[in-house]
Amino acid sequence: MFNKTKSPAPAAQDRSSNAPPIPPLPDLPSPGMNRSAAPAPAPSPIASSRGLSTLSSDLQFEGNVSGAGDLQVDGSVKGDVRVGRLIVGETGAIEGNVTADYLEVRGRIVGAVTGKQVKLVSTAYVDGDITAEQLSIDIGAYFQGRVLQSRREAPAPVAPAPRPAAPTPAADLAAPVAPVMAAPPVEDKPQIIDLKSV
Repeated sequence: MFNKTKSPAPAAQDRSSNAPPIPPLPDLPSPGMNRSAAPAPAPSPIASSRGLSTLSSDLQFEGNVSGAGDLQVDGSVKGDVRVGRLIVGETGAIEGNVTADYLEVRGRIVGAVTGKQVKLVSTAYVDGDITAEQLSIDIGAYFQGRVLQSRREAPAPVAPAPRPAAPTPAADLAAPVAPVMAAPPVEDKPQIIDLKSV
């Protein structure tokens, strides 16, 4: 049905033809390409100069963990965790309160979660309240608890300096002052609205 035409052998092909060169595979550098010109892969959000400590999946830790470094939990922790950045892997489990600036949950947390950026991946299981500035929950993640949004603390507004009082004549100081009556306190009563008549 189809006829295949025979092409000349590679040695017999004209190398000076105007055919475009075949580009190299994306993961292999071309022979004339400089390696330093290749784009570097984007660093993961957890990568830092301090390095990443890992609690492997076959380890169980009982007690509190604290520090300013980065931690990945693939095993289980029974206790509070307070670190700079935390990843709870798919096999990781934490029973206790968790506090981190950046938190990515792929595994299980039973306890309160506090952080600036909290991300629940689709395999996450969180049973506890979450307090975060930014929260991301992927479809399929399990979460039971309350979400409280914390705000960055804005600097307090500076109140204007009070103006000095105008000097009063000595005669005004001797005059009797009328007593000021305070208004009776107003009670907040709930307002009932009849929706039928509206």
